[in-house]
This record gives sequence, C-alpha cells and structure tokens, in this order.
Amino acid sequence: MGSALLGGLLSSGWVTPDQVAVAETVAARREELHLEYPGVLVLDAPEEGLLLDAPDRLSGAVLAVKPDAAEGACRVLGAVGVSRLLSIVAGIPTARLETALGGRPSVVRAMPNTPALVGAGVTAISGGSHATSADLAWAEDVMAAVGRVVRLPERLIDPVTGLSGSGPAYFFLVAEALIESGVQMGLTRDVSRLLVVETMLGSAKLLAETGEEPAVLRAMVTSPAGTTAAGVRALESRAVRSAFMEAVAAATERSRSLHR
Repeated sequence: MGSALLGGLLSSGWVTPDQVAVAETVAARREELHLEYPGVLVLDAPEEGLLLDAPDRLSGAVLAVKPDAAEGACRVLGAVGVSRLLSIVAGIPTARLETALGGRPSVVRAMPNTPALVGAGVTAISGGSHATSADLAWAEDVMAAVGRVVRLPERLIDPVTGLSGSGPAYFFLVAEALIESGVQMGLTRDVSRLLVVETMLGSAKLLAETGEEPAVLRAMVTSPAGTTAAGVRALESRAVRSAFMEAVAAATERSRSLHR
C-alpha cells in the first residue's frame, strides 16, 4: 500500500522524486524501489540529516508498516524530527502513535483499501488530539492521489476497516464463486471471468452514477417468477445477506482487538 501511495503521489505531480524519501528496512525491497521510482531517495532508516538538508522532505511522513512495528517506527521518526504523521497502519489508534512520536505531534489515521493500487481506492481519515484542519487537509490531499477520501471520527475507523478495508476480499470471494459457477454451467473459464468482471464493474458504475439504492436496482432486474428471482431466492435461503453482515462485524471486532 505504501508503494501504491508513493506511485500515486508521483504520477499525480503532488510531489517530485527529489521531494520525497522512503525508509525501507528490507534490502531486497530497497533495490526494487530504486528501480521502480528513479530519483527517489531510498534509505534503510530515516536520517536526521535530511531534515537539515531539505526541511520540506520531513515536514510530513507516511507510516506504512505492520501494526507490531508501528510504535517502534514512530519512535525513530520522532527522534529525527517528524511532527506530522499520516498512518495507514490498521488497528493502531492515534493516541498510541502520538505517545511514541513524543511531544505534541499531529497524527492523522487513515484506512485505505487495496483498489488504491489502481488509483480507485477509498480512504477514511481521522485526526488525533493535536491534528488541525490543515493537517487533515494535507492527509486528504495525500490519500486523494489514490482514490476518494472521507473524514470520520476515529471511533468509526474500525467499522471502516471491517467494511471497505476488508471489503475487496469479500467482492473477490464473490467473483471467485461466480466464475466457478459459470464454468460449472458450461462456460470456459476465460469467458466466465470476463462476464463476472464486467458485470461487477457495470453494476458498480450503475450504482454510483444513478444514485439509486441497491434495493431499487435489484428490483429493476428481478422480474416476478423470473430467472433472477430464482437466483436471489436461492441466495436468501442460504442467508447470504446475514453472512456478509457477520463478516463485516467480525472484521471490525478484529480491528478493535489490535489496540486493546
């Protein structure tokens, strides 16, 4: 996700390669980043000298690490002078990151999702106790490089994680099942995949552009005693609607458990 965000910021012109530095502890990944983003300074750790040589470079930092490494990374960032942080780390609240950074840092917590890899993500952001409107605007600008952004209270970031953060996996699971069902009904896998992917894309576009409620659009394609009605009845008999609601609840609870 961090690489996707870097690519989005560079391609959008939000930053130029000489205005950004990346800290990556894994040597092999550093080499990949060197090749993928020419001109970007790639280091094995943040360096205090960067703040003296180019103050704008560390005016803000993006934290994109595993949850168990977040607070350790923040302590390093705080030591080199970072006071504005955008965290895309799942489950770690702003208060813990503020404590690790030290002082009165401006921390904004974000929950993006994997469609950011193709510039079609959606991200929820929330400011910590010291974050100003300017800090939120900065974070929104950063995340807008890879998709849409909404601002929410931090107490809602865990539900966002369960819904849109984990949501692509739910859709991929549906796509996987539909593709397989097409094959079972006699379609080739390539044709079945094409039909499923385009149907999902078209349905999402219809939902987005018409502004209609999902139930209304579903009713439009569901003729009485027709083929769609038979399919929907089969899904409802298997409690598919309830299964999705339980999936979101389970993912939300798991996110909450990360900061207990």
